[in-house]
Amino acid sequence: MKNNLLKTAAAAALLCLGVAASAQKYHGIVDKTVAVVGNEMITISDIEAQVQAMRAQGAVAERCQVLEGMMQSKLFLAQARVDSLVVNQDQVTAQLDQYTAQTLTMVGGEDNLPQYFGNKPLYKLRQEWRSQIEEQSLVQQEQSEIAKNLPPLTPHDVKAFLDTAEVSSLPVVPIKYQMSQICIYPDREAAAMAVKERLLSIRERIINGERFATLARLYSEDPGSSRKGGELGMASKSIFWPAFSDAAMALKPGTISQIVETPDGFHIIEVLEKKGDMFNARHILIKPSYTQEDQDKAFKRLDSLRTAIQDSTITFELAARFYSEDPATRTNGGQMADPNTGSAYFEIDQLKPQDYAAVQNLQPGEISEPIVSLDNEGRDGNVVYKIVRLDKILPAHTATFESDYTELLGIVQNQKTNEAIGKFLTDKIKSSYIIIDPLYKNCEFSRHEWSEKIRKD
Repeated sequence: MKNNLLKTAAAAALLCLGVAASAQKYHGIVDKTVAVVGNEMITISDIEAQVQAMRAQGAVAERCQVLEGMMQSKLFLAQARVDSLVVNQDQVTAQLDQYTAQTLTMVGGEDNLPQYFGNKPLYKLRQEWRSQIEEQSLVQQEQSEIAKNLPPLTPHDVKAFLDTAEVSSLPVVPIKYQMSQICIYPDREAAAMAVKERLLSIRERIINGERFATLARLYSEDPGSSRKGGELGMASKSIFWPAFSDAAMALKPGTISQIVETPDGFHIIEVLEKKGDMFNARHILIKPSYTQEDQDKAFKRLDSLRTAIQDSTITFELAARFYSEDPATRTNGGQMADPNTGSAYFEIDQLKPQDYAAVQNLQPGEISEPIVSLDNEGRDGNVVYKIVRLDKILPAHTATFESDYTELLGIVQNQKTNEAIGKFLTDKIKSSYIIIDPLYKNCEFSRHEWSEKIRKD
């Protein structure tokens, strides 16, 4: 299911907020304000919440480093307000709604909020979350403003960087592949019809008295819920595919849906409980499957095309335009591109395992045997049969001005941005009203200016 698993960032943020409500003591000290940056205060519980959230994600979290990060954020926030930066409230609302939905899904509904957030009602929590999202937005905007005010970089800046950098410090560009493909899909309509007939039979068995949960354990192809009898748990409708949510929200508890199609496959749904925009449902998911006959038919066609291309009867590009069934690559003569970046070059970890296995032993210009692979649709992808031509290999190498200018330009840009942000922080720490509790006098901050504030105050 779409977003059925909790997002790590949301879970970490939830933990952070939840801990903040309960962290009242630290090493025997009652919660108190331990730093003031301008008009902003930081408490022990703020620090403890962040420490525990980071550790929950497996990160190393030192309290001194956490405090320093929080104080830096307060400086950016103060400057953002001086610069009269404003947040996009529509974006804030969208983020707040998404976060609220994820939070309610994680805790199992609004009724369970008290055990995570004390006795704060949801409207009060949303006010706090909105404030935090707004502050995060302002901090990010201020950092962007600092970067935006830098003079534009030129090739001379990149060359100057290369002249002064140690060779061992330069990035190593991994091996990359450029490829083209010709795809044929199996008979999806026939496979979909077979799945629907199977689900209709299962639905009829449920209506005739068999337990939905038992049949979900036996037949559902959703590994996350099948072992729980298909139950998804109380969750916001926004985390599922719209077709699934719409069908579930239209059902009365205890009734069984008709067949629902989503990019993950075909479902039947039983709603157990509904509260507002949340529901708890069971579902049985079955995905279309294909026969050996489907594969043999597609492989025979692909093999004929491969032979024709190798015999120069037709070019690969022309064959892709006429015969490939993949709309994303057909118009480009079959050339593949990363759907996330648009790049025509793929690192190994960006390739589907089936595609990499097909080209790893090829030389540029060679075409693979027909293979079974997956496209980029749905959660796991749909079955597709293809032949793949390896167009070019870029060997792993140390970045150079000639071949990796864009990557090096990004490195220089980051370096210049970090320098500008560092100067901003140094100047602001010296000129801002800052008080740090002596409790942190032994901290080894990355910027000595913080320690000087402790000694002075």
